[in-house]
Amino acid sequence: MNHDTPLSPLPLRHLSEAQCRVMTTRQLREHGVPSAETTERCRAGGPWQQLLPGIYLLHAGPPTSEERLHAALLYASHRGPAVPRQGSESADAPEAMITGLAALALHGFTEAPPLLALDRIEVLVARTRRLRSTGFTRIVRTVELPVAQEITGVPAAPVPRAVADAVASLTDAATVRRLLTEAVRGGHCEATSVVRELSRARLLTRPHVVDAVDTLLAEGRALAEQRLYAMVRAHGLPDPLWNVELRLPGGPHLGGVDAFWPEHAVALEIDTRAPRPEEDPLQSPFFHKREHLERLGITVVRCLPRTLRTSPEQQAAVIRTALMAAGDREPSAYVVVLPR
Repeated sequence: MNHDTPLSPLPLRHLSEAQCRVMTTRQLREHGVPSAETTERCRAGGPWQQLLPGIYLLHAGPPTSEERLHAALLYASHRGPAVPRQGSESADAPEAMITGLAALALHGFTEAPPLLALDRIEVLVARTRRLRSTGFTRIVRTVELPVAQEITGVPAAPVPRAVADAVASLTDAATVRRLLTEAVRGGHCEATSVVRELSRARLLTRPHVVDAVDTLLAEGRALAEQRLYAMVRAHGLPDPLWNVELRLPGGPHLGGVDAFWPEHAVALEIDTRAPRPEEDPLQSPFFHKREHLERLGITVVRCLPRTLRTSPEQQAAVIRTALMAAGDREPSAYVVVLPR
């Protein structure tokens, strides 16, 4: 008896077409195909072909983009240990996911090349995995895997992480700028989340990346301001004074705010900074500004771009509550309001 053959093999014909196209050595053995037969079928001119070590395409001709993705994931996943994941305790979470340009193509980026045009598919795995890049698969390692987003059945890295992994291998400034801009303008994520991932990947020392980030942050602020205007109108909030500077009469400058309701002594600031992991929130510029204004009796509302994009009704409720509470507070100090 051949020891590669299971006692009760599962015939290949019982698999669906999608399951049959790409399989590992182990899967083939489980279906009654010993290693010697696999090798024979993969000879030149044979009906099968080996795509990656231990990964086989069970038909002749070039693989489709779906087959290449499936092969890359199988190569990076089989026999892998459990690994930590950001915000996930699920044992069913994938141990490998598509990242880089391939993931951006899955996310629908128009600036990412089509999957079939990519020479390499990047796969994100835990740093402890014993894998090497081979063939069309490039292994990218991380200390902690993010929570994957499933797209057409394929686990893909979230957009900010995929962008950072793509930028790591790009040297063309225009391409980097277009990818970063699409991430924000296309509504995939906020500028700060992309900058945070670029910082983690230590890419902010590259001049062409820094230039693109400056453009990205300006784009992100402009979009956040547009969403703030739309939210105020859509939820019937009183019109504020937009983009003003506050100062004490004949006294010091208090700082600029994005919106100010003088009758209610309520100010709003959009926080588009990308926080640094080592930064103490109590030492941030926003905290110091809020502390100063609130000592003068002015309520300061911090507004995140992400909230404006995903939950404008929630942000509107916060502002409305602050405006309604104005009557219960002591009158604020008199401040001078100037255009910013």
